Amino acid sequence: MAPATKSKAKVKIHPLADRVVVRPLEETEEMRGGLYIPDTAKEKPQQGEIVAVGPGRVEKGDRVPMELEVGQKVLYGKYSGTEVTFDDEQYLIVKESDVLAVIG
Repeated sequence: MAPATKSKAKVKIHPLADRVVVRPLEETEEMRGGLYIPDTAKEKPQQGEIVAVGPGRVEKGDRVPMELEVGQKVLYGKYSGTEVTFDDEQYLIVKESDVLAVIG
């Protein structure tokens, strides 16, 4: 019998309009000069993976499709979006315009 593997369930957050849900990529623990840096002193990550995309904004009665897609790794503004915790996992909901670049 094969061992059970842990698989991520699909995200149940469905963003509205031109918003995307991003899972911030965790930085590895660093020791600088032998000192432990507490979480409160660390900078927030500014890159993540898109896990959900809204349908796009409506402009002059027409829906403008999103340029971003689920699975893309992106860079976003340092103070962008709203942090939410859902199913014990941290997410960031940002507008498409707050995404600065796609990585890769």
